[in-house]
Amino acid sequence: MHNGPGLTISATAVAELNRQASFTGTPGIMNIDFVEDKCDEGWKFIRIRPGMNDGVPIARADGMTLYARRDQILLFQGLKLNYFGDLSGGGFLISTPKGAEPSPCGSGFRKLSKVQ
Repeated sequence: MHNGPGLTISATAVAELNRQASFTGTPGIMNIDFVEDKCDEGWKFIRIRPGMNDGVPIARADGMTLYARRDQILLFQGLKLNYFGDLSGGGFLISTPKGAEPSPCGSGFRKLSKVQ
Protein backbone atom coordinates (compact mmCIF):
# COMPACT_ATOMS: atom_id res chain seq x y z
CA MET A 1 0.00 0.00 0.00
CA HIS A 2 1.20 3.49 -0.86
CA ASN A 3 0.72 5.99 1.91
CA GLY A 4 2.72 9.09 2.46
CA PRO A 5 5.51 10.97 0.67
CA GLY A 6 6.61 8.13 -1.57
CA LEU A 7 6.72 5.66 1.35
CA THR A 8 5.23 2.24 0.72
CA ILE A 9 4.35 -0.01 3.65
CA SER A 10 3.59 -3.70 3.17
CA ALA A 11 0.58 -5.33 4.79
CA THR A 12 2.90 -7.45 6.98
CA ALA A 13 4.70 -4.30 8.19
CA VAL A 14 1.40 -2.61 9.07
CA ALA A 15 0.29 -5.70 10.99
CA GLU A 16 3.54 -5.80 12.98
CA LEU A 17 3.46 -2.04 13.64
CA ASN A 18 -0.08 -2.42 15.00
CA ARG A 19 0.95 -5.40 17.15
CA GLN A 20 3.93 -3.58 18.64
CA ALA A 21 1.98 -0.37 19.23
CA SER A 22 -0.72 -2.23 21.13
CA PHE A 23 1.86 -3.85 23.44
CA THR A 24 3.59 -0.54 24.17
CA GLY A 25 0.45 1.36 25.10
CA THR A 26 0.31 3.57 21.99
CA PRO A 27 -2.28 1.80 19.81
CA GLY A 28 -2.13 2.99 16.22
CA ILE A 29 0.90 5.28 16.67
CA MET A 30 4.55 4.50 15.82
CA ASN A 31 7.62 6.57 14.90
CA ILE A 32 10.36 5.86 12.36
CA ASP A 33 13.66 7.70 12.05
CA PHE A 34 17.08 7.70 10.45
CA VAL A 35 20.48 8.55 11.88
CA GLU A 36 23.85 9.01 10.23
CA ASP A 37 25.70 5.80 9.49
CA LYS A 38 29.11 6.11 11.14
CA CYS A 39 30.54 3.49 8.79
CA ASP A 40 30.25 5.34 5.47
CA GLU A 41 28.59 8.71 6.17
CA GLY A 42 25.29 7.69 4.56
CA TRP A 43 21.94 7.33 6.26
CA LYS A 44 20.87 4.26 8.13
CA PHE A 45 17.45 3.03 9.11
CA ILE A 46 17.79 2.36 12.81
CA ARG A 47 14.58 2.23 14.72
CA ILE A 48 10.86 2.13 14.92
CA ARG A 49 9.55 3.30 18.27
CA PRO A 50 6.14 3.68 19.88
CA GLY A 51 4.48 7.09 19.98
CA MET A 52 4.79 10.26 17.91
CA ASN A 53 8.12 11.37 19.40
CA ASP A 54 7.62 14.96 18.19
CA GLY A 55 7.13 13.76 14.63
CA VAL A 56 4.65 14.52 11.89
CA PRO A 57 2.42 11.87 10.27
CA ILE A 58 3.92 10.48 7.07
CA ALA A 59 1.80 7.38 6.46
CA ARG A 60 -1.49 5.87 7.54
CA ALA A 61 -2.83 2.39 6.84
CA ASP A 62 -5.22 -0.01 8.54
CA GLY A 63 -5.48 1.99 11.76
CA MET A 64 -1.73 2.70 12.03
CA THR A 65 -0.21 6.17 11.72
CA LEU A 66 3.53 6.30 11.21
CA TYR A 67 5.32 9.50 12.30
CA ALA A 68 8.76 10.85 11.35
CA ARG A 69 10.86 13.92 12.05
CA ARG A 70 9.88 16.83 9.81
CA ASP A 71 13.47 17.27 8.60
CA GLN A 72 13.61 13.62 7.46
CA ILE A 73 10.38 13.41 5.47
CA LEU A 74 12.10 13.62 2.06
CA LEU A 75 14.40 10.72 2.98
CA PHE A 76 11.36 8.41 2.83
CA GLN A 77 10.74 9.03 -0.88
CA GLY A 78 10.95 5.81 -2.84
CA LEU A 79 11.33 3.58 0.22
CA LYS A 80 9.40 0.43 1.04
CA LEU A 81 8.99 -0.76 4.63
CA ASN A 82 8.41 -4.48 4.99
CA TYR A 83 8.39 -7.01 7.81
CA PHE A 84 9.57 -10.61 7.63
CA GLY A 85 9.11 -13.16 10.35
CA ASP A 86 9.66 -16.88 10.78
CA LEU A 87 10.13 -19.39 13.61
CA SER A 88 13.53 -17.96 14.51
CA GLY A 89 12.33 -14.33 14.76
CA GLY A 90 11.61 -11.40 12.51
CA GLY A 91 12.41 -7.83 11.70
CA PHE A 92 11.61 -4.77 9.66
CA LEU A 93 13.42 -4.28 6.37
CA ILE A 94 13.61 -1.10 4.37
CA SER A 95 14.54 -1.02 0.70
CA THR A 96 17.41 0.98 -0.71
CA PRO A 97 15.88 3.92 -2.61
CA LYS A 98 16.48 4.70 -6.27
CA GLY A 99 19.54 6.88 -6.69
CA ALA A 100 21.24 5.48 -3.59
CA GLU A 101 24.25 3.30 -2.93
CA PRO A 102 23.96 0.57 -0.28
CA SER A 103 26.34 0.75 2.65
CA PRO A 104 29.12 -1.82 2.81
CA CYS A 105 28.32 -2.08 6.53
CA GLY A 106 24.80 -3.44 6.30
CA SER A 107 21.50 -1.60 6.37
CA GLY A 108 22.72 1.92 5.55
CA PHE A 109 22.61 3.77 2.26
CA ARG A 110 23.95 7.00 0.83
CA LYS A 111 21.84 9.11 -1.53
CA LEU A 112 23.70 9.69 -4.79
CA SER A 113 21.02 11.73 -6.52
CA LYS A 114 17.60 13.17 -5.79
CA VAL A 115 14.66 10.84 -6.31
CA GLN A 116 12.38 12.27 -9.00
